[in-house]
Amino acid sequence: MPRNRRRTLTIATLAVAAVVTAVALPLFQPWRLFTGKVVDEALPGADPISMTTSSVAPPTISGAGRRTPTAPPPGTPRPATSATSQPTARPTSRPAAPRRLATGELISHEHRTTGTASILELPNGSRVLRLEGLATSDGPDLKVWLSDAKVVDGRAGWQVFDDGRYRSLGELKGTKGNQNYAIPADTDLTALTSISIWCDRFNVSFGAATLA
Repeated sequence: MPRNRRRTLTIATLAVAAVVTAVALPLFQPWRLFTGKVVDEALPGADPISMTTSSVAPPTISGAGRRTPTAPPPGTPRPATSATSQPTARPTSRPAAPRRLATGELISHEHRTTGTASILELPNGSRVLRLEGLATSDGPDLKVWLSDAKVVDGRAGWQVFDDGRYRSLGELKGTKGNQNYAIPADTDLTALTSISIWCDRFNVSFGAATLA
């Protein structure tokens, strides 16, 4: 092969490789395999009981030249003691605990995923999806979905969650920890009985759970 032709072919190959790299890197974001974020949110409405203590200190007399009170004569009735002079403890009202409507263990799909997913109803009637002990991989465009799809183990269950009805609860806050996701009031939880950590970029589930 002539030298000029080889040179032209080499330049063309390098140009194609550069274009493929420029397109593939932002699309696949392979560095996310080595990144992650911990989010640890408290259980909604689970504040501990607190105690409020109040007391009134007895008066004291000090200083030179002041009279020291003497004991009253025998038979003199003692004055009534004010109730406010004794320390009191008043427990504050305890917030009502959220009610667990459904729960399930996360299974792994494209990436190893563990943890628990639960639907909680708060005292005000609102509902949240809570992920506890979550551990999954990072990835591009990860969402938290409620779905009507049946959770299937193995590769057969990777891409079923956008086949029927689903509701996105927003972006995954972190790849590890405990997290809360508000559920819109008009969401029909009788139909949406599974949850998926869903990669919207490639239409694949990282992990999922049946909510029962």
